[in-house]
Amino acid sequence: MDSLTVAAIFGLSVMGKAWNLVGVGAAAFALVTGLPLEAAEGPDSERPQLNSRLEQLLDSVAAPVAAPVAAPIPRAVLTPAEVREVTPPAPAAVLPPPKVRPVSSVVRVMTGEASWYGPGFYGNRTASGEIYRPGTMTAAHRTLPFGTKVRVTNLWNGRSAVIRINDRGPFIDHRVIDLGHGAASELGLTASGIAQVKLEVLR
Repeated sequence: MDSLTVAAIFGLSVMGKAWNLVGVGAAAFALVTGLPLEAAEGPDSERPQLNSRLEQLLDSVAAPVAAPVAAPIPRAVLTPAEVREVTPPAPAAVLPPPKVRPVSSVVRVMTGEASWYGPGFYGNRTASGEIYRPGTMTAAHRTLPFGTKVRVTNLWNGRSAVIRINDRGPFIDHRVIDLGHGAASELGLTASGIAQVKLEVLR
């Protein structure tokens, strides 16, 4: 057997296998489309119809499936009765600045013996014209102007008080001040009657 004969036999074998594949494809197409096998293997005049059905089939297979659209979430709507008016907070109260008490300066210092006067003088007028009453934080001095404030410190017990001058006295030489009843009680010398004191005249 020469080479030409072998090539011819091989070609016929290949063509036979190709026609077998065409037949299988036609049978599958006929099964999917519902056409008879003869139509799937029909003449060229029926090929446009087959092509049209094939394109429709491919389009139906390749068409994308639309994703389900989620339903919109309804928005809450408040009725006028449910709406409350927000009242803004009240502004913070503005506090006044603290009052600064002026610091009194000492213009004169003296020491000596103090006494006090009370019963027998209540209801009388002082040298300044005021009525002398129990409990007043006042005192008598020989020279200081009326209304002068004096810080008196009891040197025996350390107690101190600011006293206003509104009378004249004392009339005993070695005493420097004669305290009213309230001042004497504050300094703790009503029982002793006298005490050594320091006077600081304030401005």
